[in-house]
Amino acid sequence: MDSSPQSFLARHDFLIRRLHSLSGLVPVGAYMVVHLVVNASVLESPAAFQKNVYSIHSLGSLLPLVEWAFIFLPLLFHAIIGVVIVGGGMPNSNQYRYGPNYRYTLQRATGMIAFLFIVIHVFHMHGWLHADFWLEKVARPLGGAKFAPYNAASTAGAALQTTVLVVLYLVGMLSCVYHLANGLWTMGITWGVWTSPAAQARASVVCTVFGILLGVVSLGALFGMRAVGQGESLQEAIQIEDRLYHHKVESGELEPNEHKRAAPVHETEGEMAQSQPSESINSQ
Repeated sequence: MDSSPQSFLARHDFLIRRLHSLSGLVPVGAYMVVHLVVNASVLESPAAFQKNVYSIHSLGSLLPLVEWAFIFLPLLFHAIIGVVIVGGGMPNSNQYRYGPNYRYTLQRATGMIAFLFIVIHVFHMHGWLHADFWLEKVARPLGGAKFAPYNAASTAGAALQTTVLVVLYLVGMLSCVYHLANGLWTMGITWGVWTSPAAQARASVVCTVFGILLGVVSLGALFGMRAVGQGESLQEAIQIEDRLYHHKVESGELEPNEHKRAAPVHETEGEMAQSQPSESINSQ
């Protein structure tokens, strides 16, 4: 009989697995749904998307705190524990006793793909860190930090024009969607919400429909954003964003902040270009 002491992870397997399961739904999964829906609002218009981005950035100095407390730290916890589970660092007592084994395999594979994609996506659009030195000397020279919050649709769309990136986003986003939808089903089993075969079958249908709908939203967000970044649509988006920016600044709703804008930005009043642009649309 093996009398060697168990590791911390093995001793707290029950709690860690449930926290891992819960964090995948709240807040990480919930945030992903909101993020995709907000991005898909570009299908309505660049103005609708920009207004949603302004709402998010209205948190001001609280935004980084909210991002770390409710997005990045829970995501890191979920990802690290997931890697430990996949690597065999925790007892495998939860290996599928339910459902086809391919769903178990896909859940692990899409989890790894999703985490890698999120790391790349955050660098590509935001550069990981907001420090000026990092952005100017590291992120932008390496092709990152392409998103400017006050020129949201135009910079995001311009950043999604290469086929390689579109394929990367397509695979990554659909992996995230599958991982969340199937994870919702397995979470119900982990937490004892649906235990009978009939309940699991009904839950499987619900989660499948949810996954398909969220997949459609994600595709709309990706290709809608890409369409805005092309030709006349790009110029129209820039003009709309500039008008919204000036309106909010003039009304006192927004403090001027050129670091969150992309340049060249064309002034709607008099069509005057900014004399000291902070960034180039081409570099975004």
